Amino acid sequence: MKYVLLGNLNPEWASKQSDRIGKAKKKLDQLGIKIESIHYTQGYYDFVDIVDAPNPEALLAFSVWYSTQGLGRIQSMPAFEAKAFEAAIKHAAS
Repeated sequence: MKYVLLGNLNPEWASKQSDRIGKAKKKLDQLGIKIESIHYTQGYYDFVDIVDAPNPEALLAFSVWYSTQGLGRIQSMPAFEAKAFEAAIKHAAS
């Protein structure tokens, strides 16, 4: 399942970008989560990532780990393909 991660960096880690990314990628690999893209933003969120997780529990574990490491905070949302949305519309109509 694909997820959109909306994240905020802990200011302490913002200047240690390569260390933060290294720690995070190692944990993502352990949990079987693959990064599809990373985007840095201006505004309420510092970054937006697209990931593919084997299950919701893996993503929950990563989010909890990220926060407890003091790296920042992550909000996650499932991302559905257009075909899944179209199927949901058909199911809702019947």
